[in-house]
Amino acid sequence: MTSQTTLIGPGQQPGRPDRSNGPDEPGSSDGLQAGLKNRHLSMIAIGGVIGAGLFVGSGAGIAAAGPAILLSYALVGLMVVFVMRMLGEMAAARPSSGSFSAYADQALGRWAGFSIGWLYWFFWVVVLAVEATAGAKILEGWVPGVPQWAWALIVMLVLTATNLVSVGSYGEFEFWFAGIKVVAIAAFVVVGLLAVFGLLPGSDNPGAGLAHLTDTGGFFPKGPGAILTGVLMVVFSFMGSEIVTLAAGESENPQRAVQKATNSVIWRIAVFYLGSIFVVLTLLPWNDKSIVQEGGSYVAALNSIGIPHAGQVMNVIVLTAVLSCLNSGLYTASRMAFSLGDRGDAPKVFARVNKRGVPQAAILSSVVFGFVAVFFNYRWPDTVFQFLLNSSGAVALFVWLVICFTQLRMRGMILREQPEKLVVRMWLFPYLTWATIAMISFVLVYMLTDDDGRQQVLLSLLVAALVVAVSLVREVRQRKVRA
Repeated sequence: MTSQTTLIGPGQQPGRPDRSNGPDEPGSSDGLQAGLKNRHLSMIAIGGVIGAGLFVGSGAGIAAAGPAILLSYALVGLMVVFVMRMLGEMAAARPSSGSFSAYADQALGRWAGFSIGWLYWFFWVVVLAVEATAGAKILEGWVPGVPQWAWALIVMLVLTATNLVSVGSYGEFEFWFAGIKVVAIAAFVVVGLLAVFGLLPGSDNPGAGLAHLTDTGGFFPKGPGAILTGVLMVVFSFMGSEIVTLAAGESENPQRAVQKATNSVIWRIAVFYLGSIFVVLTLLPWNDKSIVQEGGSYVAALNSIGIPHAGQVMNVIVLTAVLSCLNSGLYTASRMAFSLGDRGDAPKVFARVNKRGVPQAAILSSVVFGFVAVFFNYRWPDTVFQFLLNSSGAVALFVWLVICFTQLRMRGMILREQPEKLVVRMWLFPYLTWATIAMISFVLVYMLTDDDGRQQVLLSLLVAALVVAVSLVREVRQRKVRA
C-alpha cells in the first residue's frame, strides 16, 4: 500500500488523495505492482514512438509533400519532444497510472481529468479494433484457411490473456515486440545508407547519394505549403510516446524511468522517424510509383536495394508493430480506466486489482469495447466504424494540448509543495510551453481546411463536448449531494 498525502490543488477535491509517490517508493497507485523491469521500460520508451503507421502510411505522406515530408516529420517530432518534456516534468515528480489525466485533475479541475481520461481511453479502444483488423489481414494472407475475423479474435484473446497474467508479462511481450521493431529500423537505416552512398556490396541501387532529394522537382516539388499537408498526415503516427509515463508507475523506480525516457525522446525520433524516411527518400525519387503501391515505402526501398522477399520481410515487421500497438493499447486503456476508477470518475470495480496486482475488470471492460469496435469494423466499416475513427482522430492533439495547459499550472504546484521532486524541467518555461500550445492549435485550425481533417476535428470536438458536459453534470450533482 502506498502513502496517501493529501495535496489539494486548484482542481482537486478535498478527500481525494494524491497518490503520487517519491522516487524510492515502488508504485504509484494502491494495488498495482511494480512488475516492470528497467529493460522493459527502456524498450517501451524506445518502441513507443514506432507504430505500424510509420511502415504503412509514410508512402502517402511522401507522395503528398515530396522530400519536404522530412520537414513535416521534424516539425511534429519537435512538438512531441516538447510535449514529452512537459509530461516528463510532471511524471517524474508525481508518478501515476493516470499520467496526464491525473495531473489535469489536480491542476485544471476534476472535469478536465475526467474528460481527457475518457477520451484517451476511447482513442485506444478504437485503435485496438484498427490494429486487430490490420494484423488479421496479414495473418489471413499467410493462412487463408482461417477467416479474417477469426484471426482478429485470436490476436485479441492472446494479448488479453497476456495482460491478465501480470504487468510483467505485458512488459516481457512488449520488450520483444518493440525490440524487433527497433532492430529492424536500425538495420534498415544502416543498410540503406550504405546503399545510398554505393558502399553496399551487391546492391541493385545505383547509389545516387543525396541527389534524389532535389533531382525531381526540387526539395519542395509541391510547394512549401505541402509541409503542412504532410504534418496532418504524419502527426498521428507519433501517438504513443506518452505510454511510458503510464507504465513508469508500475516500475521499481518511476522517477528514474521517466527521466531516461524523456531524455532519450530526441534521438529516438531523429533515428527512427527522420532517419528511416531520409533513407527512403535518398534511395528512390519521391515520385517513384512503387512508394505508394501496396506494401509501402519501406518495401519499395528494400526492393531497390535488392533484398529478396522484401514484401514478406516487411509484413513480419509490420505484424510485430501491430501486435506491439495492440499490446500497449490494451495496457494503456486498462490503466487509464483503473486511474479513473481510483479517482471516482469510473465504476469503482475498475480500481480493483487481483492477487497479481492486475486491474482485471479494467482490462476486460476495455477488451469488450474493443471487440465491439472490431465487430463494427466488419459489419459497418463505412458508417459506424468510420464515425468511431473520425470522432477519435483529433484526440491525440487534444491530449497534447491538455498536457501543455496542465504543466503551466502544475509547475507552480510542485514548486510550492514538493520542490525537491522537480528533477526534470521544461526548457525555457513558460515560453516554450506557450509556443507548443500555439503549434498544436495551429495544426487543429489547419485541419479544418482539409476535407478529411475537418471531419475528424469536428466529430472529435463533438465527442469531447459530450464528455465534458457529462463531467460538469456529475460535478453539479455531487455538489448538491454534499450540500
